[in-house]
Amino acid sequence: MSKVRHVLGISGGKDSAALAIYVKTKYPAIDLEFYSCDTGKELEETYQLIRNLEVYLGIKINLLQGAMNSSEDPFDHFLKMYGGFLPSANARWCTKKLKLEPFENYVGTDPVVSYVGIRGDEAREGYISTKKNIQSIFPFRKNIWSQDVVAKLLSNQNMEQLRALSKNIDFGKNQEKANQTILKKIDTSFTLEQKLNTLLDANVKAFNYLTFDYLKTTDYPLAKEESFHLLENEEVLVRDDIFRILEESGVGVPAYYNKIDFEIDGNKGQYARSRSGCFFCFFQQKIEWVWLYEQHPELYIKAMDYEKDGYTWGQHESLEELIKPKRMAAIKEEYVKRMKRKSKVKSPYLVDILDDAEDEGCAACFI
Repeated sequence: MSKVRHVLGISGGKDSAALAIYVKTKYPAIDLEFYSCDTGKELEETYQLIRNLEVYLGIKINLLQGAMNSSEDPFDHFLKMYGGFLPSANARWCTKKLKLEPFENYVGTDPVVSYVGIRGDEAREGYISTKKNIQSIFPFRKNIWSQDVVAKLLSNQNMEQLRALSKNIDFGKNQEKANQTILKKIDTSFTLEQKLNTLLDANVKAFNYLTFDYLKTTDYPLAKEESFHLLENEEVLVRDDIFRILEESGVGVPAYYNKIDFEIDGNKGQYARSRSGCFFCFFQQKIEWVWLYEQHPELYIKAMDYEKDGYTWGQHESLEELIKPKRMAAIKEEYVKRMKRKSKVKSPYLVDILDDAEDEGCAACFI
């Protein structure tokens, strides 16, 4: 029987960095492997964050790359393979080739528990591998289990097994409520999400132990483990907690989150980057492209050089068009107006004003 591997991916973003600190320091007995999928096109701030984490945690972060035997950066290698066709929201070959495949090659066929940095204040699931040997866990959430596990556990077809397993689980003062919920069928008036939340509200730890006992009857990786430290976890971490962990540890928040002042027609504004990922990520907002042009002009030019043969990073304009003076001024003016509309958001980090950007993108790149 293969040993279960516990792995945690560092994307270069705030959430995965905080998760590495959180799990490593709170659950030191977990034998964690750390990795990062390197596209060769990351911002220097991303590499600095990785170095900071290695020093603070005293660990080695394995850098994974696609096309390992190529003489070119991974992105450039696959760009040629795709005939110059740039990735986009509708054709995310970059995520597949530069993030997911290197990760799945890294773990191979070993049973793997993958720790994912999606927070308790986010309504998204993130990357779930289709490979049966990889199981995702979400330590920041009230529900640490993936959607596929919950759907099987709480299905109407599984009700009798769940009832039998629950006899050994102590829900404390909410035992009767939990028993009734377990025997209540899911339908249009009582959804899977409602059933899950009712059991979590009854007793988080009890629900975790119930789920773990169920997993022992399956072929999920955790079925091979005698115990699991996160069963006792009841914490729910949100965005403020993430920044606090990074600041208090001394690892620091990735520098691209820091706000920079600008002025347009007498109006003052601030911009920054809202996410990790390649410097030319097509999920960037217009103001973030302006930030890149003004703060890293050499990288903007490199991104612009990729636009050829009719392929552009944006759907409606090229990077050459975007940096024309009138166009940049219009982007900044509109952005200043947007910031004023969201001025009630109190945070030292602009990502809290660009919060809508977090719901977009590829989780494998940005968590």
